[in-house]
Amino acid sequence: MSTSSFEALACPLDGDPLERSDGAWRCAAGHSFDIARQGYVHLLPVQNKRSRDPGDSKAMVAARRRFLEAGHYRPIAEAVSRAVLAEAPACGTLSCLDAGCGEGFYLRELVEVAEGQNDAPALALLGVDISKWAVLAAAKLHQGATWVVGTNAHLPVQAGSLDRVLCLFGFPVYPEFARVLKPGGELLLVEAGPDHLRELREIIYPSVKPPREGDAAAPDGFTRHSCETLRYAIELEGAAPIADLLAMTPHLHRAGAEGRERAAALTSLSLTVDVRLARFARAS
Repeated sequence: MSTSSFEALACPLDGDPLERSDGAWRCAAGHSFDIARQGYVHLLPVQNKRSRDPGDSKAMVAARRRFLEAGHYRPIAEAVSRAVLAEAPACGTLSCLDAGCGEGFYLRELVEVAEGQNDAPALALLGVDISKWAVLAAAKLHQGATWVVGTNAHLPVQAGSLDRVLCLFGFPVYPEFARVLKPGGELLLVEAGPDHLRELREIIYPSVKPPREGDAAAPDGFTRHSCETLRYAIELEGAAPIADLLAMTPHLHRAGAEGRERAAALTSLSLTVDVRLARFARAS
């Protein structure tokens, strides 16, 4: 098994293919995007930004990295990796995008799982995130992939060029995912289940909303392949990992001051991890 960078990028300004040359990515129209010293490229035009510094902050990225590297979500990463590699031919190269890659934890775990399989295909890896701090961290941690600052709403990727798209606790944009996937390629979606981190939510919110009814319909452009539930318990000891977990979730901003204070006072916490891993095939 070998890994390589993903090369089928598209210009975020006109959609033309980008070619890598002399430390930059360029399209035929002359648009040029420098590759940073750390190895990533910024393909998020200013008109597609909703703020000066969109996405996770430097502190949030650091918190997520500490929490994930402690292994709390490794069972999720292993299940995702197995799903990515399932039914993949051993010959040829499997191209995979993590759309909302953060600091690259799930792609690094994919490489580790693939290296443990004798018949795993070669991997061409692409990580895209709107946070420059996340992409910077990912590029520093793993040089064997292409790392891009970009947005799921306008992926800087050539049409029909990917075998797998991952969207893990992220913001799915199904028309874009369908556009960049090859016919028969797969979208792997991880979303929180009704009991995910319930114990934390019960502490930081005055009341916990009832779970939403599951949506059995496949998104437009896709057919449902399979869906599985991952459910297990984790134990957090000390205030630091609890603070890291809160910092890496939307609950940090949704909770009120009193809820955040209650969380900050905790020194240990038992939690339920409850997620849904769904696989969808791009319609031919």
